[in-house]
Amino acid sequence: MQSNQAVESDASVLSKVPPVVFMFWVVKILATTVGETGGDALSMTLNLGYAVASLIFLALFAVTLAAQVASKRYHPFTYWAVVVATTTVGTTMSDYLDRTLKMGYVKSSILLFAGVLVVLGLWRWSVGRIAFENIRSRKEELFYWLTILVSNTLGTALGDFVATNTGLGFERGAIVFGGLILVVAIAHFATRRIPAAILFWAAYVLTRPLGATLGDTLTKAHAEGGLALGRISSSLAIGCAMAIAIVFMNRRSRARAA
Repeated sequence: MQSNQAVESDASVLSKVPPVVFMFWVVKILATTVGETGGDALSMTLNLGYAVASLIFLALFAVTLAAQVASKRYHPFTYWAVVVATTTVGTTMSDYLDRTLKMGYVKSSILLFAGVLVVLGLWRWSVGRIAFENIRSRKEELFYWLTILVSNTLGTALGDFVATNTGLGFERGAIVFGGLILVVAIAHFATRRIPAAILFWAAYVLTRPLGATLGDTLTKAHAEGGLALGRISSSLAIGCAMAIAIVFMNRRSRARAA
């Protein structure tokens, strides 16, 4: 019979998602930030519009997801490419709902929040659990990525709502979402009564509006409370930082495994 350590090791090898450690959240926030600046670069800077940009990013999402699903194990850059694709398409799709279809941030946020709950409910009903680590079956993997896609779209709408509708602005909006993530982290370490999956997905949703407000802080005009940095140059810089963080996290993970 295998020992507990051997079973855990086998599970981590079979899993197609990274371990949820501190660097995971660092890379996730970078991914959500580059999703905001990258999505706005295509739809606004290049003047493609929200609909066309959404179609382009949906195609990118389909390609990266196909590569991720076809792989037999976890590949860092493939995994995070899908995450970035969900954040960019989430940015442009949310803007399309809010601005082109005139739904507004409140209605779209409520609709997308209900969508996240529906996906999680179907996941629980179909599989018997809601996971965030050790994703091994094809069905779990598809539910995992569908939840991420909807939650990242929701996060964009929430970030815009807090920054604009409430009048807090982008910087204070980022502080609000950073504080909420800190509350989730404290709950994780302070109590075991709340299921880990609920805390994970709560933090996952909140990192998206944090990244959205950070991205807008970097790229919006001074009159709107931003730093007026270029969207394309900001996206490239954040993308490079993200790549370095992924390499660092992967090396740390291999060192722990060794």
